[in-house]
Amino acid sequence: MIETAPAIASAAAGGDRPVVGSYDTCEQAREAVAFLADNGIPAHRVGIVGKNWRLMEDVLGRMTTPRAAGMGAALGAGFGLPSSLMVLLVAGPWAALLAGMAFGALLGAAFGVTACWAARGRGDLLTSQSPVAARYAVVADVAIADDARNLLIKHGRRTG
Repeated sequence: MIETAPAIASAAAGGDRPVVGSYDTCEQAREAVAFLADNGIPAHRVGIVGKNWRLMEDVLGRMTTPRAAGMGAALGAGFGLPSSLMVLLVAGPWAALLAGMAFGALLGAAFGVTACWAARGRGDLLTSQSPVAARYAVVADVAIADDARNLLIKHGRRTG
């Protein structure tokens, strides 16, 4: 038996689950799945498969000295808290808790500022990374694929 291109594409997209719709964004694919679920298609028999993944990196700004100090202080306080809790359990006074956090914050701020100054001009950008797919395929179990596809086509909610 010779497989056709759509059969190969659907097998690649969702294993043995045929593609019932294809969308540009994950939100569109989720809306299609919600529409199917609202119209009697069991949601647990439908899935979304992203194709052609890439990494999207948004630049949020430059690392400044105050930002580096703040981030270092927060990290240092986070490290200082557990160690001061151990001192608190042994020694008892609440001052140990605050002193440990304060010491950690100061030390972290100092390291943050030093790292910022050392990297000045090289890799000092703040970024946010997220994976993004080029297309999102909605797939369904073989037994309900035709019903799901026809429902999406009938209501103009299918692309690709």
